[in-house]
Amino acid sequence: MSEQLWDKVYPEGIDWNEPLALKPLFALIDDSAHKFGNRPCIDFLGRKFTYSQIADMVNRAAAGFQKLGVGKGTKVGIFLPNCPQFIVSYFGILKAGGTVVNFSPLYAEPELLHQIEDSHTDIMVTLNLNVLYPKMRAMLEKSRVTTLVVGTLPEVLPFPKNLLYPIAKSKDVAKVPNDSRHVSFRELINNDGAYAPVEIDPENDVAVLQYTGGTTGVSKGAMLTHANLYYNVQQSVCWFTSLEPGKERMMGVLPFFHVFAMTVVMNQSLYVGAEIIMHPRFELVPVLKDIVAKKPTIFPGVPTMYSAINNYPDLANYDLTSIKACLSGGAPLPLDVRQRFEELTGCTVVEGYGLTETAPVATANPMEGANKENSVGIPLPGTIIEITDRDDPHKVLAQGEIGEICITGPQVMKGYWGREEATASAMVGGRFHSGDVGYMDEDGYTFIIDRIKDLVLVSGFNVYPRNVEEGIYQHPAVEEVTVIGIPDEYSGQSVKAFVKLREGQSLDSDGLIAFLRDVIGKHEIPKSVEFRSELPKTMIGKLSKKELVAEETAIYEAAHPAKGAAAQ
Repeated sequence: MSEQLWDKVYPEGIDWNEPLALKPLFALIDDSAHKFGNRPCIDFLGRKFTYSQIADMVNRAAAGFQKLGVGKGTKVGIFLPNCPQFIVSYFGILKAGGTVVNFSPLYAEPELLHQIEDSHTDIMVTLNLNVLYPKMRAMLEKSRVTTLVVGTLPEVLPFPKNLLYPIAKSKDVAKVPNDSRHVSFRELINNDGAYAPVEIDPENDVAVLQYTGGTTGVSKGAMLTHANLYYNVQQSVCWFTSLEPGKERMMGVLPFFHVFAMTVVMNQSLYVGAEIIMHPRFELVPVLKDIVAKKPTIFPGVPTMYSAINNYPDLANYDLTSIKACLSGGAPLPLDVRQRFEELTGCTVVEGYGLTETAPVATANPMEGANKENSVGIPLPGTIIEITDRDDPHKVLAQGEIGEICITGPQVMKGYWGREEATASAMVGGRFHSGDVGYMDEDGYTFIIDRIKDLVLVSGFNVYPRNVEEGIYQHPAVEEVTVIGIPDEYSGQSVKAFVKLREGQSLDSDGLIAFLRDVIGKHEIPKSVEFRSELPKTMIGKLSKKELVAEETAIYEAAHPAKGAAAQ
């Protein structure tokens, strides 16, 4: 390979040409059960499961799924929060030869129906909770799903929680019919684990159909092969040069159904024999208590999690110094959030970058070396980042020029399920075109300016919301901010900022705009500012724009009905 800009700054001890092993993804479980059999694999709300126990349950699940008809390429959905049944089902499906389809528990029925029909999912794994089961029961009637595998929380809770839960939480538990369309999770794994091994071609067989967020239209299923995911685990692990196999503890609060947590929390933990301190969701105080009591060493998260911890009023009562490494992803990491969290913990927080289509990690700042402000770092081993012309996707731009960020590497998806045109559009010239605008500096560090789709055109001027957000974050009273473009009679679009203030702080629109005049360009100054107690977030906790865009569009169309009708 020819010399790359990042060669001269590549972290010591990491080889960009690092040879990567090629195995089926379920080798993660088998290999770690062999190496770390008696070591805890999962700590779920106080109940621990060893690697040997989880491996045995995975084999039993594989046999159970095969009994239900799962074979090579069968699509099986997982509609679960973080819980032991997620890991057991995920790898049981893969061992049975099937393909995992992750479904967000936050989805509404129309989103579930679209993804089920699009992916050809016939079997779904869920829990008997009222926040989950009724949606899947509706899918039995409305979609192609024929069988529900239904687990319970008491079957994975420690004593005496397992006995008290059905009583204390009876209003949260759904009634599940005893019929041929329902199989209990206990029944699924009630066998000897003698599944029929399936021949896997890691580079071509799809392990996971991971659906994109659908922010630019109907969501698409990225086909992630066994190789894509197994390679990305190795790429990510080698970045953490201080990892000690069999000795780490991973804070597992990011949702496994999202590609970031699936790789960086779940699969990476299994690869190195780490103990996953598993939480069904991010709740600030329980997470802080577990950090003190169980002393995790690694804590991947999104910026809003680190910000919430930084701003907790009683934080002085919690010792967070066990954490030695954090990878932040999913959204831009404000500098003050990173610095404050590092001061509190003594750990290193690095920002990474990737997409669903890249399994997901493509770049990261080094754990040791230059952690450049506002940069998403340098490419992981075997990964090439190039900047191409937005008007000519075949043209690679020179260093420093702004264009579309493109990714080439062994973690790049096979394509979009059932969408040949979308695949061809995304994979021009053999590169995956990310839809993100950015540039590369002289050391090979990538800087993201914004999403192409989020660009705001103000009287012909390009305004990147991320740049405005970075400016607003510099105000000490601001905790969170989201910036969007809204329709404007005079300029076509104008900039609007939605702001959440830190607890106990006060600020008004005039004060913020006066502050920004010395921070960002005149054309970037928000025309309007709205203060809110909470801002919309995605399923992994990153700030979300689409709800705000929908609100503002509805307001504009209501005020201009003729123009709204014409736009439709």
